[in-house]
Amino acid sequence: MNHIAISKPNITDAEKNAVMEVMESGFLAQGPRTALFEEKFAKLCGVKHAIAVSNGTCALQIALLANDIGFGDEVITTPFTFMATANAILFTGAKPVFVDIESDTFNIDPEKIEAAITPKTKAILPVHLYGHMCDMDRIQAIADQYGLKIIEDACQSVKAYYKGKYAGSYGTGTFSFYATKNLMTGEGGMITTNDDVVAEKCRMIRSHGMKQRYYHDMVGYNFRMMDLQAAIGLVQMDRLESMMVRRRFNAQYLNQHIETVTTPTVKKGCEHVWHQYTVKVNSGRKRDDVVKHMNEAGIDVGIYYPVPVHKQKSIQGHIGNVYMPVAEKMAMEVLSLPVHPLLSEEDLDKIVTEINKL
Repeated sequence: MNHIAISKPNITDAEKNAVMEVMESGFLAQGPRTALFEEKFAKLCGVKHAIAVSNGTCALQIALLANDIGFGDEVITTPFTFMATANAILFTGAKPVFVDIESDTFNIDPEKIEAAITPKTKAILPVHLYGHMCDMDRIQAIADQYGLKIIEDACQSVKAYYKGKYAGSYGTGTFSFYATKNLMTGEGGMITTNDDVVAEKCRMIRSHGMKQRYYHDMVGYNFRMMDLQAAIGLVQMDRLESMMVRRRFNAQYLNQHIETVTTPTVKKGCEHVWHQYTVKVNSGRKRDDVVKHMNEAGIDVGIYYPVPVHKQKSIQGHIGNVYMPVAEKMAMEVLSLPVHPLLSEEDLDKIVTEINKL
């Protein structure tokens, strides 16, 4: 049976050769390739600064700290995301305040944000989930009205855009280059900003608080990216457009042919980059039955995310019991199908055939 994976690292000889060149150079830590990766990524997002770090969670934590988020502060975010979003807030000493989501995009519902603002609120942290950007016009307007920072969790949304602006170009952006991301370095992350002061703080925090070597002006961490990772990222960036074209083709094919589940929504003005192709299993069907059927047919599926963040044991001691009806409902219904660029047309046809048997 032909097995279809939910995702695969898209690795070619070019990535392998790039890694070997770094190995042979003897310069493995943060160096010239990291600097070049930062320069090219900043241009990709249309911003002045890009700061490479060791992973996406570190990017979130550094971005929050560089925007002076700390003990006693509140950060408004979504409960429907990977746990790293909330963990990064907690790492700073701040408290995550959850706002429910839209049932079509699965992103934070901007109409519910204002009701969650208190005198302790310092920032809004929207997550561009699965590759579809949030309603940034509305979020930006709220942030401006209340004097709040915007920290974008764009970890799944490299090159996504909303009305002509790319993810990571509002306030301070954060990205992940985990092995299955649309642009990957194995592990790795990036922070983007147009703010010179925030950029300088980010660079210091990632490297022990140093502006000048061995002169420590603030408390910092070792969150640097290696040139080995950056070398992979540079090759991936050269192929990003072709990989995006293939993801869009795959998503369009699935949209056109799937009949038994609710296919994804793309709102006007948004360019979805299809990190995940996430459907809703509703109309009385049991999601577990769908998972079992697809797996038996040799097709991997993913559930991102079966337990909303506000229901996780590790978070409830910090926030108490809160009710997010839409997020909780979506957590019971969503299912992600393979959409990665290594799928063949035969694979796509099999996915459609099996999901339409339900």
